[in-house]
Amino acid sequence: MSFDDRFPWGNDDRTIGQLLTDRARDTPGFVYCRFGGQAIDFADLNQRVNRYANALVAAGVGPDDRVAIMLPNHPDYVVAFLALLKLGVCQIPVNVHLKGEGLAYLLRHATPRVIIVDELFAEAALPILRAQKPPVVVWRGALPDLPDSRVVPFSDMTTHADPAEPSFAGGPDKMVSIMYTSGTTGLPKGVMVTDRMLRVAARASCRLAEIKPGDVFHVWEPLYHIGGVEVMILALMEELTLGMVERFSVSQFWRQVREFKATHIHFLGGVLAMLLKEAPKPDDRDNTVRVAWGGGCPLQVWRAFEERFGVQIRECYGMTECSSFTTQNLTGKLGSTGKPLPFFEVRIAGENGEALGQDQRGEFWVKGKVPGLITEGYFANPEATRSSFRDGWFLTGDLGYFDADGDYYYAGRKKDSIRRRGENVAAYEVERIINEHPAVAESGIIGVPNELGDEDIKVFLRLKPGARLEPMDFIQWCEPKMAYFQVPRFVDFIQEFPKTPSERIRKDALPRDTAKVFDLEKTGYKVRRR
Repeated sequence: MSFDDRFPWGNDDRTIGQLLTDRARDTPGFVYCRFGGQAIDFADLNQRVNRYANALVAAGVGPDDRVAIMLPNHPDYVVAFLALLKLGVCQIPVNVHLKGEGLAYLLRHATPRVIIVDELFAEAALPILRAQKPPVVVWRGALPDLPDSRVVPFSDMTTHADPAEPSFAGGPDKMVSIMYTSGTTGLPKGVMVTDRMLRVAARASCRLAEIKPGDVFHVWEPLYHIGGVEVMILALMEELTLGMVERFSVSQFWRQVREFKATHIHFLGGVLAMLLKEAPKPDDRDNTVRVAWGGGCPLQVWRAFEERFGVQIRECYGMTECSSFTTQNLTGKLGSTGKPLPFFEVRIAGENGEALGQDQRGEFWVKGKVPGLITEGYFANPEATRSSFRDGWFLTGDLGYFDADGDYYYAGRKKDSIRRRGENVAAYEVERIINEHPAVAESGIIGVPNELGDEDIKVFLRLKPGARLEPMDFIQWCEPKMAYFQVPRFVDFIQEFPKTPSERIRKDALPRDTAKVFDLEKTGYKVRRR
């Protein structure tokens, strides 16, 4: 019987909180996660979660409130996360790297009644908390001076006297989280996510990763990201253990994998490329990992990573708005994101919404075959919600196509394009070519206004350690591999790219100025049109 036959997608109404209660009853001694020498089993986890949930109720949290979480990767994050799910209270995961107006906007827009914060983020958080004056602040660490808010020590929550199961005011389709987009090109939008969506996302990650009883997941990804949320829930569903670390570390990654005896690793964006960039070692294949699963594996990394480390790549495509996964590649076809999950219908749509055919590039549209697996919209943003739906389809804003086998391919963001010489240039396609240059570790292109009223291409290059590259040599390398209108005019070099938590380049943070960078037009060189 196939995985899809065994699992009735979306039809299980047990909530995430109930999953934890059931595991604590049925397998109390099974280890849920390991962290820094700790081994936390389900009996211990459930008691911690119940105490925390009851403490939140005692602090005045009601079923219709919202609670923001700004904590580092730690079991305490898991406890707070699951406690809110047990109560059916909506939580707002906060990117811990936010500061200034970015953080202020999110908290202002979400209007949480309670904010749970770690002292590690005091410098960024305190000025905003003093300005916005939330009713309750749960503080992890030495207590700050916040006279206009009630400040509760985090330790008081975890040692609350009542370990009984808390009262539940949720349901399978209640909104339990508002997950803000990374905001690479504009203000973040708060995706409204239900309990059912999170459970299906976790189950879909199980399908992609092809897990077995006794598996161990190496969890480096921030727990405020949908990828981190999925595995926290997946470990409630299946007999697997989470090996958690505080953050991603290239130098410590394989040591941590061996320490946990991890069978699975997750990747996003440039993670695999960073691991592959490390100098080869004789014991590269001396690891227990079967599967690396995730999204955004570069073509030039895919086979090289598999061969060097002996790990199978499982690629996918999806977004938080559609329960995280839309297509999954279960066959290993190079470059493909695979076929749609059984509960979704996918269309590659043209400019007028018409369904395009094989190998035609258009926008990914998604429709649910099972109710409740696509977001109802964006929190307090009716305009963005209206523009994202048409005739029952969700418009992803992502470009792609499918081949003769019905396998889909991601081709970049619709908005991440540049209008140049009357042509639309997809940044993803140009960057994919540039990243094949032997000296280039990573690249990003943006459009900058020109004297003709459209845009020219500015490329940022992060070179491999010790590599050197002259801009004109780079241009001449690009020329035979690209259409003339895709060849960059401006070339700049960068030490590190600003990134989102999912390792995407924040193009809104890249400088648009061109005065002090290489300008092809000033050299007099003309790119051949054919």
